[in-house]
Amino acid sequence: MGSAAERIANLLGRLLGEELPFRLRAWDGSETGPPGPGVLVVRNRDALRRMLFRPGELGLARAWVAGDLDAEGDLYELLHRLSGLLWEREAQPSKRAALQAVPGLLALAGPQLPPPPPPEEIRRRTGRRHTLRRDREAISHHYDVGNRFYELVLGPSMVYSCAYWGGEARTLEQAQAAKLDLICRKLDLREGQRLLDVGCGWGSMVLHAAREYGVRAVGITLSQEQAACARKRVAEAGLADRIEIRVQDYRRTSDGPFDAISSIGMAEHVGDDRYREYAARLLALLRPGGRLLNHQIARRPDPDDEPYELNAFIDAYVFPDGELAPVGRTVALLEQAGFEVRDLESLREHYALTLREWVRNLEENWPQAVSLTTEGRARVWRLYMAASAVAFERAQIGINQVLAVRATGDGGSGLPLRTRAWLQEAGPDPSE
Repeated sequence: MGSAAERIANLLGRLLGEELPFRLRAWDGSETGPPGPGVLVVRNRDALRRMLFRPGELGLARAWVAGDLDAEGDLYELLHRLSGLLWEREAQPSKRAALQAVPGLLALAGPQLPPPPPPEEIRRRTGRRHTLRRDREAISHHYDVGNRFYELVLGPSMVYSCAYWGGEARTLEQAQAAKLDLICRKLDLREGQRLLDVGCGWGSMVLHAAREYGVRAVGITLSQEQAACARKRVAEAGLADRIEIRVQDYRRTSDGPFDAISSIGMAEHVGDDRYREYAARLLALLRPGGRLLNHQIARRPDPDDEPYELNAFIDAYVFPDGELAPVGRTVALLEQAGFEVRDLESLREHYALTLREWVRNLEENWPQAVSLTTEGRARVWRLYMAASAVAFERAQIGINQVLAVRATGDGGSGLPLRTRAWLQEAGPDPSE
């Protein structure tokens, strides 16, 4: 019969059409597979039951979050090998071989039904996706985990988006400060201007812009916990006269015009059906000649143009209703709304580096992170961030900063002839 590990590896190999490219350990202590820096650990039969009951990412996610499935050693190397096995293969197993493997897996799993989904999984949602109510619930699920938990993961900057590495930026804090300053320079912020930060998080962008560039800023978020933390930080910085933090949907923001708008890691929540509305709303809030900086994760375009399917793990545990679009579609929709897109910069490798720093923070503070939320929630974040780092490294997803302007009536953009002047030191344009 063989050990449990050998039976699992053999049956999964038949199901997938090739041998497992990583080492596997089963609940009886047996191991099999090629040696490597990472080991996939099947702690009990519930892991098999969950995966058989819900084949695909959701079953794997439930087993991981519950602790039935785990990893020892180099998690990134294991995820790289899993990615190549599960999502990047061109050859597919025969249906006959796959069907022959299922009875063996069922026998090995035992007759019991799987346990209920972990409590960290979002419960059944109702109503149309991306309504005001449903978006509030989705944002609350993701962000209202506790500000202290996020501080452990993100570090003192409290910036939850891709950092900007290189040059003098050697630490996470330096790289996040460099990212915020890069955005300010792309927006050409000046003393006394009005800035709207859509999805302001814990207030880091508006704080940097008000402190370093003298703007008057409005930050909007749907998270009550984020807003409370941001207001506290603003008060402590002595900038309450220059910064206003609101719990407000962008669709309910109407006090333009603003000289500049930043949207950093927020547009992924908008949804494809609502993106035209999002772009049109931001255009209406911007003065003629004003600039928009849209910082957004992108997926690879589907060559068959099939409908986009939400990632089951991320939708159930991380970003409910989140949607990624190819960068070409984002640019097209911004221009259809009336924006002129003037610059696009990919920061894909930068996000992989950022995510690895967040994972390190979480792992180094693991006991405290678990005490602040639940072990299941901490496991969600470790897997989500590590898997995302691997996805960026393998170019499965990307991240782009799109700079767009609302041109004036006579076509003026307000940009210098050398459009990447922001790569120079901050300061006035020498051509002026």
